[in-house]
Amino acid sequence: MCRTAIYDARNNFSSLVKLAESGEPVELTRHDKPVAVIISYEDFQKRKPKKSFVEKMAELREKYKDVLTDEGFMDNIPKEYPDEKYLKKIDSIWSEV
Repeated sequence: MCRTAIYDARNNFSSLVKLAESGEPVELTRHDKPVAVIISYEDFQKRKPKKSFVEKMAELREKYKDVLTDEGFMDNIPKEYPDEKYLKKIDSIWSEV
């Protein structure tokens, strides 16, 4: 991989593009830190686009559809709020303190 500063890349842009077209990526740096890469259009087309969150969730839902059924879903979740008996017990404990 070829590495060059952005300042130098401005002066040699066409030669860097030719280098990328030949298959060698060109790394552009600013203050010796990589900030961008020039690659050929062919290499760009080969890259798989990242899936969105919604697409990933749809895939997971399809993959685990036998486990993730909506029927009886709420039956398995414990009560979120305590019942009256529990609250009385807590009150009695705190009243003794």
